[in-house]
Amino acid sequence: MTADPLNTTTEDAVLFTEDSPLIFTRGGSLNHVNVRYETYGTLNETKTNAVFICHALTGDAHAAGVRKGEKKPGWWDTMIGPGKPVDTNRFFVICPNLLGGCQGTTGPSSINPDTGTSYGLDFPILDMVDFVRTHRRLTAYLRITKLAASIGGSLGGMQVLQWLLTYPEDMASAIIIAASSRLTAQNIAFSAVAREAIMRDSGFSGGHYVEEGTSPDTGMAIARMMAHITYMSESALGRKFGRDPQKTDLNPGFGVDFAVESYLRHQADVFLDRFDALSYLYLSRVMDYFDPFAKKHCLDALMARPVPSLVCSFSSDWRFSPAQSRRIVAHLERAETPVSYREIDSGLGHDSFLLDIDEYHDMIRAFLDHTWETI
Repeated sequence: MTADPLNTTTEDAVLFTEDSPLIFTRGGSLNHVNVRYETYGTLNETKTNAVFICHALTGDAHAAGVRKGEKKPGWWDTMIGPGKPVDTNRFFVICPNLLGGCQGTTGPSSINPDTGTSYGLDFPILDMVDFVRTHRRLTAYLRITKLAASIGGSLGGMQVLQWLLTYPEDMASAIIIAASSRLTAQNIAFSAVAREAIMRDSGFSGGHYVEEGTSPDTGMAIARMMAHITYMSESALGRKFGRDPQKTDLNPGFGVDFAVESYLRHQADVFLDRFDALSYLYLSRVMDYFDPFAKKHCLDALMARPVPSLVCSFSSDWRFSPAQSRRIVAHLERAETPVSYREIDSGLGHDSFLLDIDEYHDMIRAFLDHTWETI
């Protein structure tokens, strides 16, 4: 039996209880919130080497390594591990499944202990601040008072930004990748169509598909297929598929004739096996309403406690474009906090933040090397 090079653990923690409930920003509360999380590496004696990973919309706690009985590595295995940019020989890495998620953390399809049925659409509406409050409760549970870094891409980067603005004292550095501080109308429109596809599916059953024994599979498949198109650039799709037929000869009709159609169908099928429709609705809606710089005094806490930050975008990312990252940088500069920005040349679209790109990884490694020297 070989040793686990990541020193991986998967745990569950009940972070909010009847004595200490989670009060939601937009109203409502929960008396029981379980969070599933994974850790990699070893926490040092002074508990100063912890790095917190915030995942994107359809991610989960399994960020790195291969879990027992599984073949697929974690969703950010290119980034996290011994000798990798987030080096587990140095850092103790924490990644929880997000509040409202569907991989072990309490969400809308979880069972409401008061009713014995799933929360469904009675689950409180979520806000980015609610994610941060839950993350902070997890770090307190682990008895970590200050993180070496908080890191996230896409929705994960939005969580890091909210955390940085609200509780800068919690971290020594922050890394925000391929994110936005305010979604464009086009982004909101994509999410609106995805949610409509799910909610108009007869299998959605008013959000009570768990009890009804149904599932909005068609709506979820459409939502995933459309979203996946937005995660890739036109050039990436062209290079990978072009107009190649799925079979030897094209046979005009309404089946899966082109290779790109087969690819999207496969992505949809895989998605149905691992993600929940209600979580998709709730988490995507949080992104629509996120606009932290619109709030008065949003920079006050950061101005009082400046935190070095790195903001990164990718040249071909049209979903969360470089312009959206530059907007974050402009606001952070107003706070007179140390901020670095890099636009990475990549033709792979929004998904670039998940991929093994040398310039990108070298940048993250260099930033964390500097963080390591200061903790």
